[in-house]
Amino acid sequence: MDRHAATLRLKHLAPTAGIRMPRMYPHPLRHRFVTTMFDAGVSLRDVRIAARHADPRTTMRYDRARKDLDRHPNYILATLHGLRGT
Repeated sequence: MDRHAATLRLKHLAPTAGIRMPRMYPHPLRHRFVTTMFDAGVSLRDVRIAARHADPRTTMRYDRARKDLDRHPNYILATLHGLRGT
């Protein structure tokens, strides 16, 4: 199935599933799949494999797009050393 066939199939199935979006494409669902795995604490390696990304940098872009600074290395380091303001 190519991306065009997937889009047509998704547009056909979405109303039946109760999904209402003005522009229904597979990529927003794929994006949600990847970001949900990151939110659940799945490792970058496992997310990359599940998303079938050849390059981990592609997968990391999804994680950075969330702007979740709680897991950023600088934030964690500051927390460990009591540098974070409350």
